Amino acid sequence: MNDILDQSEVDALLAAVDSGEVEERHDDVAIFSRSRKDLKNVEVRTYDFKRPERVSKDQMRAIHTLHETFARAAGASLSSFLRTIVEVKLSSCEQMTYSEFIAGLPNPTSFNLLSAEPLEGQICFEISPLIIYPIIDRLLGGTNQELFIPQRPLTAIENRLISKVIDRCIDSLQEAWATVAELTFALSGSESNPQLVQIVPPNEVVVVVGLEMRMSNRAGTMNLCIPYAVIEPLMDALAAQSWFSAPKNKTGERYEQSIRGQLRQAPLDTSAILAETTITMRDLVELSVGDIITTEKNVASPSVMYVEGEPKLLVELGQHRGNRALRVIRPITVDDRY
Repeated sequence: MNDILDQSEVDALLAAVDSGEVEERHDDVAIFSRSRKDLKNVEVRTYDFKRPERVSKDQMRAIHTLHETFARAAGASLSSFLRTIVEVKLSSCEQMTYSEFIAGLPNPTSFNLLSAEPLEGQICFEISPLIIYPIIDRLLGGTNQELFIPQRPLTAIENRLISKVIDRCIDSLQEAWATVAELTFALSGSESNPQLVQIVPPNEVVVVVGLEMRMSNRAGTMNLCIPYAVIEPLMDALAAQSWFSAPKNKTGERYEQSIRGQLRQAPLDTSAILAETTITMRDLVELSVGDIITTEKNVASPSVMYVEGEPKLLVELGQHRGNRALRVIRPITVDDRY
């Protein structure tokens, strides 16, 4: 017997249910619980075992906030590198399986593998060709006017050029993650076909951070795929309490004292000018030992001490333990004429 109904049989079955000839069957769902006694008002939700949510909402919010910082830093770094305004925005932050992430990527694309020591495993950083080729055209002096986007893998020269962009994104990513842990990101490999890269099992949960990059009249996407197994040691640090308390410690008294201590040890160049005058080139050439150069400055008036080329103090010339020395009188004010 064929188990598949054709369209006429389906219509006849629906008509029979509507007329009451066939009663719609409702399967009774049995609920068991050791702790709850009232099982009639229990809310039942569907759960997809193929997409388990292993990252809590608080941790996802922390990751979202962290990569907003990364987007701003990456946009500023790329703007200075490309000598044009580059805007990077965080568009999405969600968890899915690795197979779903790979299935949504174009082929070919710029699929880069990043290591994050001391964490084990690799992170995927994908950049769309829609923005890669405008960046390459910009680096080579183009204007991006009527630019053709080829459907082919990047050449060796193009990979070399785009690696400079990836290095700056890695620096911004490392700076953003520094509030959670001291990680060292590095580019470990590149591939054009995402289907050929299998860093985790297909059903492994990953956190995918979607970014949008816009440069002039061109736009494209960037995707950061972080396997759960890689950041699992940092999940406690991504809790909401530790995330929001981290920046507050930096603005405390200890941080201020550290900056002051480092500034006190900074070396400065100082010099003192006793007097100034002007002479002709002939007089300068004819100068000999014993000649006297006259100035308009009184011998009893103080000299000026310069700090890094700026006049700061009024001083007197003297000796201290057989060495020439300067004794500070007072700081220079706006009313002083020197």
